Amino acid sequence: MAPVVRALRRRRDIASFVCVTAQHREMLDQVLDLFGILPDDDLNIMSPGQGLNPLLARMVAALDPVIEQVKPDRVLVHGDTTTGLAGALAAFHRGVPVGHVEAGLRTYNLAQPWPEEMNRRAIDLVSAELFAPTERSKENLAAERLEGRILVTGNTVIDALKHIEDMLEQHPDLARSLDAALPRAMEGRKLVLVTGHRRENHGDGLDNICQALATLASRDDVEIVFPVHLNPRVKGPVHARLGGLANVRLIGPQEYLPFVRLMQRADVILTDSGGIQEEAPALGKPVLVMRDVTERPEAVEAGTAVLVGTSSARIVAAVGDLLDDADERAAFAARRNPYGDGHAARRIVQSVCGEPVEEFAIPSTPVRLRA
Repeated sequence: MAPVVRALRRRRDIASFVCVTAQHREMLDQVLDLFGILPDDDLNIMSPGQGLNPLLARMVAALDPVIEQVKPDRVLVHGDTTTGLAGALAAFHRGVPVGHVEAGLRTYNLAQPWPEEMNRRAIDLVSAELFAPTERSKENLAAERLEGRILVTGNTVIDALKHIEDMLEQHPDLARSLDAALPRAMEGRKLVLVTGHRRENHGDGLDNICQALATLASRDDVEIVFPVHLNPRVKGPVHARLGGLANVRLIGPQEYLPFVRLMQRADVILTDSGGIQEEAPALGKPVLVMRDVTERPEAVEAGTAVLVGTSSARIVAAVGDLLDDADERAAFAARRNPYGDGHAARRIVQSVCGEPVEEFAIPSTPVRLRA
């Protein structure tokens, strides 16, 4: 949402009000600082061990008086988080039109991703404006006969990534300082960047992923860097299985800026994340997705991402094939990124203001951010 906030604040004819719940406090503050955003209201809603039901209830209850006091003409929410769902419901109950940024992504499997698939569908149901990142997302929304106006904008995650790329290019000393602080592959080794945290992969799925990484670490031409999520159901098994292995660097969760730098330097990215399926193609990086289904099928169809599930054998084989084939790694950079051109926020703000908007279309030739 940061690019949308910045685009709104560049307009003199719009008064914007930013409210955060701090659902992910450890991630929120560094992103706000990175993009120069000072919230108008910080609800600081989280408490340790809080379940989804009390969390949603507290968020709706806390957001309701904010909406009553501010009396906005439009409430914009993003993605599929509990915060997004709470904001959409609170606005809907107050009769305030909702604009959903990143609308229309679907697996049509409520268990994957859970609970995000339900959250996103519910937000779309009550939204007056549906900002779809791709044509496929627009088709999903149209097929569901939702009442909101649908507009293909591209995804704001690409806008945010472009902002960081510009920052690193304009400040080479910053890039060098990040490189000095981050793990890097030894000469002659390829860097495999790994992220894994999805709830549906907890247990057997994560065990299989760790087994695959342990097998890959036995290669003498690979360096694995794994920023490990703080959730004990992730951190415990990962450190127990991979801690101390040669060629494996287990590091703490990374802020957005250094993580982008890690993606830039990676040879292969292995993830169960949603957003990385969009960011990696923008950087021309091969991304293997450790999920059985994805709400971002455009990447798979475009050949910029490959679903490998959580089978250890499939993960090892897929990563090995890419490590051994420089031409195939390079081919990923030549494929078209279906997720945006860096102008999604501008289109969203134009729509909110009732101005004509030229919808995003996948370019006929690859458009890459700087690597």
